[in-house]
Amino acid sequence: MAGNTFGQLFKISTFGESHGPAIGVIIDGCPAQLNIDLDFIQSELDKRKPGQSRITTQRKESDTVQVLSGIFEGKSTGTPIALLIPNEDHRSKDYEHNKDVYRPSHADYTYDAKYGFRDHRGGGRSSARETAARVAAGAIAKLLLKEQGIEIFAHVSAVGKINAPNLEDLNISELLELREENIVRCVDPATAKQMIECIDGIRKDGDTIGGKISCLIKNCPAGIGEPVFDKLHADLGKAMLSINAVHGFEYGSGFTGSEMRGSEHNDIFITDGETPRTITNFSGGIQGGISNGMEINFTVAFKPVATIMHNQQTVNAAGEASEIKGKGRHDPCVVPRAVVIVEAMAALVLADQLLRSKTNRVG
Repeated sequence: MAGNTFGQLFKISTFGESHGPAIGVIIDGCPAQLNIDLDFIQSELDKRKPGQSRITTQRKESDTVQVLSGIFEGKSTGTPIALLIPNEDHRSKDYEHNKDVYRPSHADYTYDAKYGFRDHRGGGRSSARETAARVAAGAIAKLLLKEQGIEIFAHVSAVGKINAPNLEDLNISELLELREENIVRCVDPATAKQMIECIDGIRKDGDTIGGKISCLIKNCPAGIGEPVFDKLHADLGKAMLSINAVHGFEYGSGFTGSEMRGSEHNDIFITDGETPRTITNFSGGIQGGISNGMEINFTVAFKPVATIMHNQQTVNAAGEASEIKGKGRHDPCVVPRAVVIVEAMAALVLADQLLRSKTNRVG
């Protein structure tokens, strides 16, 4: 299986399956002498771990991270960093009844078509359980970016058709405090209440619902990104679309920009001290694939979780009509736990592009 590695200079490779002994990640290319805060890494994993509230899956995993290599006396050594996260509460028996049938909108059939074999225990490698490894790696990328003053913040901006108002101009610490005050991780308290009620009702119906996560990247300097195939927004798009259940990505004005005139959409430059800035930010902080120093913003759309607690028609491995039964522990809405995954993938892109930018000029 290819496609398990992400990045060019700050590179990660994840490993493990949903119902195996453990999952983990190897980070190659992290500069030496970076201060590594293990408590921070664990706190990031705690935001993604299952069983944290009534609107998430009730699988119980502590997601306790173990350092195997690359960190000594609180600092990175410059050698590959290996992080391991044991699986503690996998119940493979929950999937035995569907061993020979294809779950609708899952990777069951496509994995079988590609490999002639699949791990039916929670989807194996296709399970969102793998994203815990990304969060651990993303935490280290965040620590690297923090030394450059770059901050990343995401929150749940929509559940179904319930949309939060645009974020106020608050600093990251204020936004974080507001977000963590509710279990859905939406900054606006009134909208969060509606979202939680919606997810509760969906869960009781044995169904699922989709949503959106909006992300801000602040203090990113101008000049980050590659201008042709590795545009900054292209790398961010690939990173987000690699997350389980993601079906859409837009940055800046996104699809709304297609409805505007150029005279409305152009971001006019003005002088702000010695640094140019723009009056508007329809470009989302990226022009020509390279950051322009303005705030980078994008939104990620997640589909409803495919496993529902209803019987559905499907086919089995022999191509015969069959019925699949809803069973097991699953999120009624994935976005509350996916907020930190979006941040992690954004941090991995920025860390990689930041290191690459340092090789593009002399002096």
